Amino acid sequence: MGSIEAHLKQMGYELPPPFVFPKNNRTGCTQTGTLLLLSGHGLDLPKLPGVRQTGKFGVDITVEEGYATARAVALTMLATIKAHCGDLDRVKAVLRLFGMCNCTPDFTRPPQVIDGASDLFFELWGPAFGKHARTAVGQVSLPCGIAVEINGEFELIA
Repeated sequence: MGSIEAHLKQMGYELPPPFVFPKNNRTGCTQTGTLLLLSGHGLDLPKLPGVRQTGKFGVDITVEEGYATARAVALTMLATIKAHCGDLDRVKAVLRLFGMCNCTPDFTRPPQVIDGASDLFFELWGPAFGKHARTAVGQVSLPCGIAVEINGEFELIA
């Protein structure tokens, strides 16, 4: 177990199994050089306190539940990275996240929801390598009614 995964364990988290995409025309991630591009994650989340697999912000999900859900999505992203790379210590930096919240048109707090993922990556890789570019937007619908979907870009150690 590498240092990033050990840090996760100290924080009280375990990696879930990586999500298996339902069709072979897509994958959890793809790599070009040292750039790792992650597909949207948001299904099959670990059962942690406050996590909501489905629902809509502005109707039946609170920002606090959304934060916990985004953190759980980040864990599934880490599981994909580990399955691809073999070790989370191969990640040099978190470059960019794109987070989406399933919400009503008047919900204005997607950034506070997606902070659940951003904060986790920042805690794991620190300010030098965990600070990242990010977009956080609301959508009137997400696949399968999921609450949060996030994709990302990570730099790997050569």
